Amino acid sequence: MDVSDATAALRGAWGAGFALIVALAVIVFVLATDGTIPLRVTLDRYTAHLERRMKALFVRTPAVRVVQAQAAAALLILALALAGGGPFVAALLLVVPFVPGLVLDRLRAQRIEAIEDQIDGFLLALANALKTTASIGDGLRSVHAVIRPPLRDELGLVLKEMRVGSALDQALLVLAQRVGSRQFDMALSTILIGRQVGGNLPRILEASAASFREMARLEGVVRTKTAEGRFQLIVLALFPFFIAAGLETISPGYFEPLQEGVIGPFLLLVAGICWAASIVVARKILAVDL
Repeated sequence: MDVSDATAALRGAWGAGFALIVALAVIVFVLATDGTIPLRVTLDRYTAHLERRMKALFVRTPAVRVVQAQAAAALLILALALAGGGPFVAALLLVVPFVPGLVLDRLRAQRIEAIEDQIDGFLLALANALKTTASIGDGLRSVHAVIRPPLRDELGLVLKEMRVGSALDQALLVLAQRVGSRQFDMALSTILIGRQVGGNLPRILEASAASFREMARLEGVVRTKTAEGRFQLIVLALFPFFIAAGLETISPGYFEPLQEGVIGPFLLLVAGICWAASIVVARKILAVDL
């Protein structure tokens, strides 16, 4: 192929890419102006779903901006693929729809962990507040003024629900469902049961705070003790691949007999199943739950 043919092919590729981008822009314009198209309805549902998840995490960014960023990223990846990136770059288009969900899952896990770290301080602060007032609602208002986010945001939402007429029990149950933490659910159950049964609620909360503090300490000890085991698991999981790469480098064609006939692929399949089973069993052993 001479220079003129290469130039013509390049111009043709750029022309096709430009036409595709223009077509996508037209599709986006139609979707933005006509809300009855099934694809637009699906897009609106997806945006509403993201909006609900982001509001639950107190993320202030509008969900529409996230969807727009996804569309821009998809167009950029498509342009790079047409410019010579090839199918490997185009394969990134399959990842774009899942990025917001993965990020929100990570933010939710971090938020739950941060709330669980605040449980003992929250119970102690509420116990001290109840020593001066008999109302749990007034105690929560006092705690809300001194507690740090993210629990401060959740308590603020509880207080808003109570101001519009929601009962305390119902607001706390909704809070437990919204946070989705087993430990925080136990802490709220302690408050609700102590309120219904009666007795010295501040002392009960102080004892519960000490129990949660001890549980957190034990979890830290277990996490430290199992860290070495998790590192060994990663090393052992990757070790066979490094050994195979080393043998193939030292002696090219070393594994060719495994590619011949039926026995070789069968042995590779058995080895792969054993490797995967060992990883699963090791993870089960290391998943210590208090």
